[in-house]
Amino acid sequence: MHKHHRALGLATAPTGPVSGAEIAKRRPVQPVTLIRPHAARRAARFFVEKFPGRSLYAVKANPSPDLLRVLWEAGVTYYDVASIAEVRLAAETLPEATLCFMHPVKAEEAIEEAYFRHGVRTFSLDTIEELEKIVRATRGATDLSLLVRIRVSSEHAKLSLASKFGAEPHEVKDLLFAARQAADALGICFHVGSQAMTPAAYSEAMERVRAAIVEAAVTVDIVDVGGGFPSVYPGMEPPPLEAYFDVIHNAFESLPISYSAELWCEPGRALCAEYASLLVRVEKRRGDQLYINDGAYGALFDAAHIGWRFPVELVRADDSDARPMAFSFYGPTCDDLDHMAGPFILPADVGPGDYVEIGMLGAYGCAMRTGFNGFGSDLKIEVEDEPMATLYGADEERPAASNVVTL
Repeated sequence: MHKHHRALGLATAPTGPVSGAEIAKRRPVQPVTLIRPHAARRAARFFVEKFPGRSLYAVKANPSPDLLRVLWEAGVTYYDVASIAEVRLAAETLPEATLCFMHPVKAEEAIEEAYFRHGVRTFSLDTIEELEKIVRATRGATDLSLLVRIRVSSEHAKLSLASKFGAEPHEVKDLLFAARQAADALGICFHVGSQAMTPAAYSEAMERVRAAIVEAAVTVDIVDVGGGFPSVYPGMEPPPLEAYFDVIHNAFESLPISYSAELWCEPGRALCAEYASLLVRVEKRRGDQLYINDGAYGALFDAAHIGWRFPVELVRADDSDARPMAFSFYGPTCDDLDHMAGPFILPADVGPGDYVEIGMLGAYGCAMRTGFNGFGSDLKIEVEDEPMATLYGADEERPAASNVVTL
């Protein structure tokens, strides 16, 4: 657990239960990713035990091999992969896992390698051309599970996924019929968008599924409701996940499908957001702007480019009685685009040399780092405290309201 302490500039490894405060106490120079395997394990068990079907982890959300192993050990055995690189990574890390190539537009060479070298049998598609490509690349294989992706609304999600993929209503009948001829198992899949804030997103999408099945009059073996399951962020407090599961289950049970049909989902953010946070150092303050040592080209891509608000806490030796105020962040590069508008609420007396923990970065933050301008850090250490927020009923949730953790 403590093997990274020298790289962090720490004289000694932390002792006792490890937390972000313990790491900050040792004054790391570079940003440090704090990982919480227990949080990912808890999320995985929640989906495995409570979702009324099969849960596929969406690898793109965080492709860390360590995380993949945590999820596997917690019972997640199917993985949604979106590129041949993700296929290779997941196959190498979890050789017994079932991999599903769920990107609707794939290189023919990628399909061929996935099928013949890595044992992938499940593919998604949203056009006749993609179906023909899959059939060619697999040389007319008869053991394929083919999922037709239909277009649904993203109006209930914080990030839309409605414009790039998905067959249009007038295309679905012919596509389902053609896929049925080539498939051993035929499925329908969709994606309601990332961070869906109401279960209604799924009930409305399932009505599109019903209409497609009725019109095409084909036997459907798999219904995959995709991702979109939310996590907790400032200003984004969703209903309990059980409410989503209930809506999905009821809609699935009412569909005119095969008696043996399977229900799938593809959580990404919901399984890994709580897995990691980031400890950064304030290098400069200018009014309500804090210059920190990670940013838009590091783990804070979403905070910069789509205005995502992450929870923050000031981590320092002395408690603060200062009133809370709103700050924005600048990252370490020379680029003006390296700016996170926030607002991020911290005590008004935060300044250079202070540490700030930025929470809920296990999803996408860890996956989207670059080395632009020579900045970046892959330093990480496992900690045992709770994430700043959870949807999974932790016994002890950290009090984030004060925005201060003392060392």
